Amino acid sequence: MPELAAFRASARALWREVRSDARPVIAPYPERGPAPSWKWDRPVDLLVGRALAGERPAMLARAEAIAEAAEALCPLDDADLDARCAALRVRLMRHGLSDPALIDQCFALIREVTGRMLGMRHFPVQLMGGLVMVEGGLAEMATGEGKTITALLPAITGAMAGMPVHVFTVNDYLAERDAAKLRPVYERFGLSLGVVIHGQETPERRAAYRADVVYGTNKEITFDYLRDQTALGPKRGAARRVMRDLFGDRAREPLIMRGLYFAVVDEADSIFIDEARTPLILSAEMPANDDGLYLAALELVRQLEEGRHYRIREADRAVELTERGHRVVAELSEGLPQTRWRIRQAREQIASQAIAALRLYQRDRDYIVAEDKVQIVDESTGRVMADRSWEGGLHQLIEAKEEVELSGTRNTMARITYQRFFRRYLRLSGMSGTVKETAPELWADYGLKVTVVPRNRPNLRRDRGHQLHADAASKWAAVAEAVRTVREEEGQRPILVGTRSVGDSEAVAAALDRVGIACRILNARQDAEEAEIVAAAGRIGAVTVATNMAGRGTDIELSKEAHAAGGLHVILTAFHETPRIDRQLEGRAGRQGDPGSTQAITAIDDELYALFAPRAARALKASAKAWPIEGRPANLLRRWAQGAAERRHAASRRQTELSEERLQKTMAFSGTA
Repeated sequence: MPELAAFRASARALWREVRSDARPVIAPYPERGPAPSWKWDRPVDLLVGRALAGERPAMLARAEAIAEAAEALCPLDDADLDARCAALRVRLMRHGLSDPALIDQCFALIREVTGRMLGMRHFPVQLMGGLVMVEGGLAEMATGEGKTITALLPAITGAMAGMPVHVFTVNDYLAERDAAKLRPVYERFGLSLGVVIHGQETPERRAAYRADVVYGTNKEITFDYLRDQTALGPKRGAARRVMRDLFGDRAREPLIMRGLYFAVVDEADSIFIDEARTPLILSAEMPANDDGLYLAALELVRQLEEGRHYRIREADRAVELTERGHRVVAELSEGLPQTRWRIRQAREQIASQAIAALRLYQRDRDYIVAEDKVQIVDESTGRVMADRSWEGGLHQLIEAKEEVELSGTRNTMARITYQRFFRRYLRLSGMSGTVKETAPELWADYGLKVTVVPRNRPNLRRDRGHQLHADAASKWAAVAEAVRTVREEEGQRPILVGTRSVGDSEAVAAALDRVGIACRILNARQDAEEAEIVAAAGRIGAVTVATNMAGRGTDIELSKEAHAAGGLHVILTAFHETPRIDRQLEGRAGRQGDPGSTQAITAIDDELYALFAPRAARALKASAKAWPIEGRPANLLRRWAQGAAERRHAASRRQTELSEERLQKTMAFSGTA
């Protein structure tokens, strides 16, 4: 359609004007200047929708030509191959990534070297994914299609062209695993490889960033950037830094990073979308000052009544005091010794946070208590965020509720959102198995167009549908029965049961125990055993109950017996607020042409339905003639609830971005940034 093509061309031109590459690079190291938030993702979605995410047959043909060219390198001995790598590096350093022919030659060499060093040669679809990323785009590659070695293609090509490359993974385990696995390939090209993980000291981090390619998580690398900006303070300009180094403050340590050149982001939607609502805050912990404030606040709000004194918006994780509530809080706090109760805004804020601590934040869902500490659990990954804490006294209130030692409050030194951080890379790219649904937002916020990469092998996974039960108890019983049926009637196939929270995973384990089925649990309590549990999950007869830790980036390899029996069977016990996370868990089955199957067993009182489709859930429950409900009614309820959740979260991400723009002028580190 010419009209659509014209609109897309004009929209891209508008985006380039808004996100102009001509913005000045900020000293002391290369990065893009800050770009204002662009608010046209919703109109773009309505007008062009999925046109921002499509297939590119010409690029696949180019990838197939690269694979054919790589076959001609097979007869070369190691010395000749190394000589070609060295000669190509000189040409890439001279011309950069502007010459497609050089990129194609580099990809062919990477394919051959990977085959010799790791025993794996890239398929054409993986080469296509690499081409998408080298061009600065997002590749949607189905789960199990080999994104780990696909990342080699843009990372080595960019590093050979002289750009320090940062490869982002979703957790430290994957960063270390991928770096260790791929190190021989990088070293064969004469490239150094660094890894940044939690717990490293500053000198070790600084040394890692001196490498040509660095593997790390989004959180660790973003915080290192904030540490650099905090160290610079207002002295961001090149001239000011030179004068400082020449005439004063010589003892100050050098910066940690070298700049923001080229980012390759694995599981891009998790980082760019799911985690975008939470600003990254660099803070200094102040000494704990337990003057009884938090216990007093909890005791005070226990005397309040919901509806009369406050309202809870669970979907937004927010508490609102009513007019009566304002008066009662003031009356109940009279005579309390802590100073904060004498200031209206302060006492209402601490009262609201205390209500949230009691009513909104649940143990074994939002956090766990381990080693006598409250540790936050990330819902999208199921992992503990050991060094993260809630703001505004909320963390200390939850600690008081759980009767553990109070941690110190934290003083904010610097903050940034992932939108603002990743837009500062001179070249940004990524890949994931689930990005096309969010293509308009990714294009609006980051300037990234999604390209769908076809599968290398047909998908043999079978979907057995969705059962909706009347309550949680009947759901857990149905899950246990489904596991028993698959084990007894389908040759002891391995089974993965996915849950949304730590508490749910333990409820499933208890239900299985009641019917005499042993299982292994993978959640935030067992994160140290993750590799061992995942390695065993694809064996015949294995039953694994897991939170989202068994989702993104997890490759469950089937034994020969399990493959012959029909592959992995995945059971979802609750849908998430975005269907992308459900797709990630389902994608553990049927990887790379393996057999497998999935089914969903949920309850109508699940959190998703209660928060985002309460009226529809009540209506369906009232009209139900028999349980479980299957087919169209159950699927419609799911789509309605997830659609409402996605719209609310998109609005929240936009509001977070606008709030950060207002805050940047007052943050010490930002200066003109």
